[in-house]
Amino acid sequence: MDAVERVVTNIEHSLRLNSSRLSPFLHQLDPSIHSLGYLYFLDAYTASVSRDEANEAVLLVARFIGSCSAEQIRLVPHKFVGVCKRFKDQVMVLSAPMRGVAPLLTAIHKIRPSPEHLTTLHPDFLLLCILAKCYKTGLSVLEDDVFEVVTAPMPTLNAIAVEAYKKYILVSLIRNGQFSTHFPKYTSSVGQRSLKNFTQVYLDLAISYSNGNIAELEKFIQVNKEKFEVDNNLGLVKQVASSIYKRNIQRLTQTYLTLSLEDIANTVQLSSPKEAEIHVLQMIQDGHIYAIINQKDGMVRFLEDPEQYKTCEMIEHIDSSIQRIMALSKKLASVDENISCDPLYLTKVGKERQRFDFDDFDSVPQKFNI
Repeated sequence: MDAVERVVTNIEHSLRLNSSRLSPFLHQLDPSIHSLGYLYFLDAYTASVSRDEANEAVLLVARFIGSCSAEQIRLVPHKFVGVCKRFKDQVMVLSAPMRGVAPLLTAIHKIRPSPEHLTTLHPDFLLLCILAKCYKTGLSVLEDDVFEVVTAPMPTLNAIAVEAYKKYILVSLIRNGQFSTHFPKYTSSVGQRSLKNFTQVYLDLAISYSNGNIAELEKFIQVNKEKFEVDNNLGLVKQVASSIYKRNIQRLTQTYLTLSLEDIANTVQLSSPKEAEIHVLQMIQDGHIYAIINQKDGMVRFLEDPEQYKTCEMIEHIDSSIQRIMALSKKLASVDENISCDPLYLTKVGKERQRFDFDDFDSVPQKFNI
């Protein structure tokens, strides 16, 4: 297989020059048998596809992804990823994101060594899922426990980190109702020093949100609307504003046992008791609060969590959680062992400490010879 790869690499330039004449060969080759060679042909062919040829290119790539050998494509993962990304671009050109969802999901399964790995195809796949409104399909990938992620050092601040931090603030407010400005210990010093300077308006938004005053929050959003629009984050900001009603209702459950819908509407600053009822019903359905609404007198009675943790479903859920925690513990132990045996790591630690004490080596596994 390595010999074949070397031969194909040598003629790659020739394939690029003749990309417009490769289509007949692609129809003759069997992608399940000649996966590596087919990938090089497909890479050259898709590098210069016109709009008129987009449909044929999509069909060829989808066929290849579905039948190719995972073992062969992993020899040149960058080629496979490049073809898949151009495939995503072509289904976008055709305004048919649905056509790309299933093939890219298959591509992710084939390119990653295990479900623990996050690949560079994940963002493209999730984008197509959103555009095609295949939310459950995208969620199936997001629910995987990811332990292996390709990272890169950040000696200088970059736009990707800044934009990601902005969205992290907004999503934290929507999901958790709060945001912490404290960075994890592994965050680069550049990030810790500079990120806040480039995201101040978002940090101010988080402060306004934490105050719980809806009128002030809406005023702040209106004043800074143009900035949020430029960042393409106005949609998320509106979700932040909408979620504050839920957070304020949750705060009421910590103070009151019974409350009328009219009082909830007045306290949370909703327009009517009917709107308050809609919010409460949605929160009950989502499991965010436990309550009963009396339709006759419009009273809401807040309840304790009814779960007794003794049903078969709950026992299975707890057992599944325990198994995941045990697997994570084993993974961390393995990573810790590998790091503690890495000469480069030990050398760096030695330089930082100036010297090692003898006790520092007590926990080093025996397979590493000092």
